[in-house]
Amino acid sequence: MPHQHSTGQTSSRPIFIAFLANFGFALIEFIFGSLFNSSAIVADAVHDTGDALAIGFSYYFERLSQKKSDQKYTLGYMRFSLLGAILTSVILITGSIIVLVENVGKIQNPEPVNYNGMLGLGIVAVIINFLASRVLHKDSSEQESILSLHFLEDILGWLAVIFVSIILRFTDWYFLDPLLSILIALFILSQALPKFIRNLEIFLEKRPANLNLEDIEAQILTIDQIKGIAQFNVWSFDGRRHVAMIHVMVETEANEALIKDQVHHLFHRYNIVESAVECDHSDFQHLHHNQITNNHSS
Repeated sequence: MPHQHSTGQTSSRPIFIAFLANFGFALIEFIFGSLFNSSAIVADAVHDTGDALAIGFSYYFERLSQKKSDQKYTLGYMRFSLLGAILTSVILITGSIIVLVENVGKIQNPEPVNYNGMLGLGIVAVIINFLASRVLHKDSSEQESILSLHFLEDILGWLAVIFVSIILRFTDWYFLDPLLSILIALFILSQALPKFIRNLEIFLEKRPANLNLEDIEAQILTIDQIKGIAQFNVWSFDGRRHVAMIHVMVETEANEALIKDQVHHLFHRYNIVESAVECDHSDFQHLHHNQITNNHSS
């Protein structure tokens, strides 16, 4: 039987409120960005939509990922959290590329924008995002703390929109609007692309980047009555919670129950939440010593 450690659940009400706030305001941005002819507001709408989807997927898939394994998903539901992150990254990357394609040409041929509308919407956006960040900041959970940083990040983006709208009141530098939209899109890509690559690697069951398998092996070999390691498989459910299967060679009179318990506790220190340990008394010289693989054995 695999050894499994429990994982905590995050509170869902503040996350759901954050989702509604982001998604609702993103719709407002799309509408008024089109009315004001502001590419920067539309680009920020793409950003807020991505944030809303990230929060929404987090709310739904995190709750789903807490379900215990059943006949449909015998390894459990934890990878649904990873699926939500991948979908969010794809949406953000796609939206940012569209913003870039549409606005590169506008820098040379800028169109007039309603800078008074930009200014008014920007002020409202800063107030809403500031209040939302303060509400989430009161919660002590790690996830809600991260979401509060999302709102503070949005405040900086809207302060840039306000700054551009003020400049446009006194100049005809309309190229600043598409330029700001491009900068926002590039910022989104700089955040979304690394996360997409990292999550894709986890989805393909690459060895967790934060685990030093050689170090773990060395610690396992210090356990009394373990003679060697025949096979060591490690992968990750979602980048935070890992899984391991290990086949160790032990002495003839070894206490297998004690050895398995020691290995399980060692894995627990590395956030390996589920593990299976197999002991073998055979001659391990004929097996591949210290074989490390990063995916499931067939």
